[in-house]
Amino acid sequence: MTASLRVMRNLAATIGIATTAAMTTAAGTIVLASPAAAQSSSIVVQGNHRVDAETIRSYFGSAPYTAAKIDEAWKALYATGLFSDVQVSQSGGRIHVRVTENQVINKVSFEGNKKHKDEVLAGEVQSKPRGNLSPATVQSDTQRIIEVYRRSGRDDVRVNPVTIDRGNGRVDLVFEIEEGKKVGVKEIKFVGNKAFSDWKLNDVITTTKSGLLSFLKSTDVYDPDRINADQELLRRFYLKNGYADFRVVSATAEREPNGDGYIVTFTLDEGEPYKFGTVDVTSSIREVSAESLRSAVRAVEGKTYNADLVEQSVENLTVEVAKRGYAFAQVRPRGDRDFETHKINLLFVVEEGPRVYVERIEVRGNTRTRDWVIRREFDLGEGDAYNRVLVDRAERRLRNLGYFKEVRIINEPGSAPDRVILVVDVEDQATGEFSVSGGYSTSDGFIGEVSLGEKNFLGRGQYVKVSGSWGENTKGAEFSFTEPYFLGYRIAAGVDAYWKETTPTSYSNYSTDMVGGGLRLGLPITDEVTLALRYNLYQREITVCDASRYDNLGPLLGAQEVLFCESTTSWAVRQAQQDGRTITSALGYTLSFNGLDSNMKPTQGLYAELKQDLAGLGGDVNFLRTSADVRHYTALGVADAVLMLRGQAGYVTSWGDDDLAIMDNFFMGPNLVRGFAPSGIGPRDVAPCALTNSGNPAYLNCLEKNTTALGGTMYWGVSAEVQFPLSFLPKDLGLTAAIFADAGSLYDYNGSTSFPDIAGWNGNNYYGKPNFVDCRTTGYNTKNAAGNVCVVDENVVRSSVGASLIWQSPFGPLRFDYAWALSKANYDDIQEFRFSGGARF
Repeated sequence: MTASLRVMRNLAATIGIATTAAMTTAAGTIVLASPAAAQSSSIVVQGNHRVDAETIRSYFGSAPYTAAKIDEAWKALYATGLFSDVQVSQSGGRIHVRVTENQVINKVSFEGNKKHKDEVLAGEVQSKPRGNLSPATVQSDTQRIIEVYRRSGRDDVRVNPVTIDRGNGRVDLVFEIEEGKKVGVKEIKFVGNKAFSDWKLNDVITTTKSGLLSFLKSTDVYDPDRINADQELLRRFYLKNGYADFRVVSATAEREPNGDGYIVTFTLDEGEPYKFGTVDVTSSIREVSAESLRSAVRAVEGKTYNADLVEQSVENLTVEVAKRGYAFAQVRPRGDRDFETHKINLLFVVEEGPRVYVERIEVRGNTRTRDWVIRREFDLGEGDAYNRVLVDRAERRLRNLGYFKEVRIINEPGSAPDRVILVVDVEDQATGEFSVSGGYSTSDGFIGEVSLGEKNFLGRGQYVKVSGSWGENTKGAEFSFTEPYFLGYRIAAGVDAYWKETTPTSYSNYSTDMVGGGLRLGLPITDEVTLALRYNLYQREITVCDASRYDNLGPLLGAQEVLFCESTTSWAVRQAQQDGRTITSALGYTLSFNGLDSNMKPTQGLYAELKQDLAGLGGDVNFLRTSADVRHYTALGVADAVLMLRGQAGYVTSWGDDDLAIMDNFFMGPNLVRGFAPSGIGPRDVAPCALTNSGNPAYLNCLEKNTTALGGTMYWGVSAEVQFPLSFLPKDLGLTAAIFADAGSLYDYNGSTSFPDIAGWNGNNYYGKPNFVDCRTTGYNTKNAAGNVCVVDENVVRSSVGASLIWQSPFGPLRFDYAWALSKANYDDIQEFRFSGGARF
């Protein structure tokens, strides 16, 4: 009802005009009678079929029926959505209500849709089966479907809703869809960027260009929401790299005249780069001295300005002050720009904030994830002091979980001025994953993997994964379960079970079978430092010269191959086979520091980890293994190149009376120095060379075929690698090149060299071969003069240089390395080319 008609009605009622005023709106008609007639005591309902008449009368309440009461009832009936028309009139002392009921939707269907499944579109529309057909809702649904297609780059989509009458007031609602062609982003331009290249900025944003691989992605279409998010990503990127005055002047998208695609243009104002000037803390809280808080500040004078470090400093200071009993304290950073020196003098001001409490935390929108899974990410609860920094931290944690499409935390007024309600608005998303992986490497051959995982199991935030792999030289299965909040604390606890079997390759002539399981705990000490504890119990067995491998060769040839295998296998390995199945019970930890700017494609920062495992808490073997790995990344500022420096080292030793088992040694190859084969570096047994040289002409090329890697107890390695994009190629190809230099060594075999008790001895011979070898006849400088094993073990520096091609393919990362060995030991095994990679689709 329009405002003018309301005024007329009220005016007529006020001055007592005894006349009838008929008011008609687009929705229906109300015929108003005189005040006397409005006292009618009966209501007649007409036109209803499904809605009970008493239900309609109930909207009018009880007599007397004033004009205002009739008006409210009329509006309330429309608001139900049950009627397409409602008319109210007075005749014969009665009020007549004539309604036209909306039709009921029998079925909602979609025709012509190929790019989006029915389930996706059904989730977008509000019209539902067994609901009422509302023209307004159908029109809104049409726009929603159009928006779904536009977000996937199909601007030319057409949607036509039609109804099919099924009788008895029921209709089928059909959305006829013409999808049109996909209109992608043809070009992305950056205007005003000088410090960073277009190539680098394209890595920052999520919008990509259309290309050969467009059928595998959806980020190459124009999406206004994605463009807005890209502006924020650019802003944070520049602020993290010292450009405190950076701003996005504009972000526009123009469709080409021929309609083939969009040209997205980001106009940037970089400003000047800044460094941190003086960094200080001041506190207005008498009991909290500024000096005691300075250690919590992450910003460092003289370093490049980084807004993330400022934010982390505010968070650290807030938490530190709260620990001292000042829950309402606030930390405000104040920056004073020195435009001449391009420095920002930073002062963190700690002061008492307003006393506001959290009345309650409301969680909305979660249809799958449990409320307590969301609430536990907060460092505050109902009744605690409100602190915006801690709320922002909780929002960041919720986003990082990966459980939700959207996360938004807003404040609403509480029941009192000093109370606030935190509303957590989330939208669940699919968190299960089924993957089929395939790959090839020069060490493992072809391999495939099938895995099924769920990172929000039953909405409880737990991670479960089951996987199985099968390849040319390896096969196995694994089960993993992780509880991220063990016993209510921010401790990740997990259990693993695994089985792995390897077969002989050109790099080893024995097979292994391992089955076991483990327990683990992850304890975050700070945002960068993590302590992981673990316990593993596993059984391992070695099999040498399995005759079944040669069944397809026939009895005679197969027997010859077995004899060749036996005569060229190290006694140390055969001793491991005779030991049978061994059980290892090991307790260990990993202390790691992660200061990388990105775990996927780091360009700045340091990563370091220290690992130790102690075996001998039960089981059959005793050892202490220690290893360390440090990597540092630096952006060179030239052609978007990144320098990675890496250092590795390790040491393992037995304890007690037992010797170190051969399989507990370190085995190194391209994982330490590229250009060498797997297990191609370090101590080797060359006793088979003596057997070959002793008069059997059938076994030639001893150095190439008849030596066995024994592993070593100590290793070290250093690497330098520069990665740079191939900017002359389309970025969508995902190709990156690298040049590298490696150096390292593996040495110090401490195992036995004499094995007099191996089964199979026949007098002084073992399968027709001498049981005791004069190691001098091998032609190498061995550690022992004679024995069953002749060990060559020199702490020689192995070094290489090479080049790599890295492809971030849609099927997973693939890497091709070609290396030239510059220095090596004579007995090392070379492998110049190496290819590794995998796929997930």
